[in-house]
Amino acid sequence: MNFYTIIDDLYFYQMLSFVRKYSNFELKLSKYFYNKTNGVFPEFIVVIDKFIFFFVRKDRYFTSKIYLDSIRREISPRKVLIIRAENVFINLLFSFFPDLYIHDIKIEVDDTTGEREVTLYFLNYRDRGIAIGRKGEYIKCLNDLCQRYIILENKITPLEIKCKFLG
Repeated sequence: MNFYTIIDDLYFYQMLSFVRKYSNFELKLSKYFYNKTNGVFPEFIVVIDKFIFFFVRKDRYFTSKIYLDSIRREISPRKVLIIRAENVFINLLFSFFPDLYIHDIKIEVDDTTGEREVTLYFLNYRDRGIAIGRKGEYIKCLNDLCQRYIILENKITPLEIKCKFLG
């Protein structure tokens, strides 16, 4: 049985920052988002495969979320997400899955590699399936985003996110 430890706190509640590198496409997306949302400027934009992540300040999140359906229709082949730009790792994890019920979050050690991984537990297969995405695309994209664009303050271990069904 795993117990919650102070090491878990150090991992989950560490501060984070973002690697901000903008391509011309991301700059165009930034201008588009600003115009579309009537003045909400994204703090950070990440484009990975067919996903576009717009990170916005917490106080502007709900203002910009109103325009999400319209933005998705206009940028149709891509999957567009608006994420709260959080400073604490655990809060960012929850903002990646805004409409899902996450029952538990644990840090576990992978038996084969010995690396630590963050495991999100869901109570039903539907929520777990949404969290993973088709063919695992969303969770792979999140892991790529965490590896390349998020810098954790303590740098305890590389970041790997897993989703499991609690049954």
